Amino acid sequence: MAETINSLEDLGTSTAASAAVNTAPVHVQKLDAQGRAYATGKRKNAVARVWIKPGKGKVTINGREFATYFARPVLQLIVKQPIVATERTDQYDVVVTVAGGGLSGQAGAVRHGISKALNYFEPALRPVLKKGGFLTRDSRVVERKKYGKAKARRSFQFSKR
Repeated sequence: MAETINSLEDLGTSTAASAAVNTAPVHVQKLDAQGRAYATGKRKNAVARVWIKPGKGKVTINGREFATYFARPVLQLIVKQPIVATERTDQYDVVVTVAGGGLSGQAGAVRHGISKALNYFEPALRPVLKKGGFLTRDSRVVERKKYGKAKARRSFQFSKR
């Protein structure tokens, strides 16, 4: 049964309270039956499903080569950020299916997914990924249009007559 705490001193000496305070969450490796780490990355309306497995560093997005899918160098840089930050460029093969949004949102979703999958495959990389801000989901989305407005906030043009 649960122990009854009657005073502040009892609270400090409680075994349940001290056990909860002293133990940090332990991150364990999460792999599927094929030995891959899976994660979902999101940004704006884009959703990326990412699988990471040991390999030669090949990145495939929607069945196409990484450089052909994201032709702009800025988008390629965004996608490669978590792999470069953890110094794992030629160690993992990455397979991604991404849908929704535009190319910029998809690149952000892929980056988020790769970061989460790396964290699942190697939990020791978490401090590096966390410090770089790669594990945080960018929650900004487009604001909805309001009635009586031309767009979300823009009013119709004023006319005196």
